[in-house]
Amino acid sequence: MASAAADDEEGVISGINVTPLVDICLVLLIVMMVTARIIANLSVPLDLPKAAKGQEQQVFFAVDLTKNDEVWVDGKRVDQTDKVFALAKDAFSKNPELRATIRADSAVPHGRVMEVMDLIKQAGVNKIAFGVSPKPAQPGATQ
Repeated sequence: MASAAADDEEGVISGINVTPLVDICLVLLIVMMVTARIIANLSVPLDLPKAAKGQEQQVFFAVDLTKNDEVWVDGKRVDQTDKVFALAKDAFSKNPELRATIRADSAVPHGRVMEVMDLIKQAGVNKIAFGVSPKPAQPGATQ
């Protein structure tokens, strides 16, 4: 006991307090999770249709259609809609289990969405989902 008291008087730190280190790591983890979510949603601002049964899909090939007749594929603007076919075919050749997501602004005509869906299907991609914004379900709706 006398040696422990002598160490304390000399100011020697004999242990490491881990609590501040864990606190800092948890704060950094939370900051990374929040910023990653923000960065993922910054791609193209769209007014998506609302649906109560919409779910987040695992996205490998994302096509965004804006109300200004712009087409974005995986966050990059495409000048012609027909180029979606070549990009989808290239992505499908790299991953045969490719999933595609079409996110179209509410103001985009139905025919344009169907045209893009047809191009993706012609490229061989059969797993296609549509992006929606969540809304509350109707009272009494099934889960």
